[in-house]
Amino acid sequence: MVASIAQLVAHVQGLSAVAVGLLIGLAAMGTAIGFGVLGGKFLEGVARQPELTSMLMGRMFLMAGLVDAFAAISLAMGLVLLFANNPLLSVVLKYAHAAS
Repeated sequence: MVASIAQLVAHVQGLSAVAVGLLIGLAAMGTAIGFGVLGGKFLEGVARQPELTSMLMGRMFLMAGLVDAFAAISLAMGLVLLFANNPLLSVVLKYAHAAS
């Protein structure tokens, strides 16, 4: 019984590490794509109407902050899942103790 609980805990921790990797990696990739599109559209707008550069730049920085916030939130959630008290693991341990 103890060996099966240990195996279950190992599986949960291993899959949590995979989830953290996907969470952080996909958020970083999405942010990189978002910044690329945002910068390209900014340059297009400035090339079309150079007199609107300051207005477009302010809006670009606002959108860059929003795009970057998504990656920061995802990074924080991934690190909490990895290093803090894993809520998935606590549920597994609760049911394992109830079963034994």
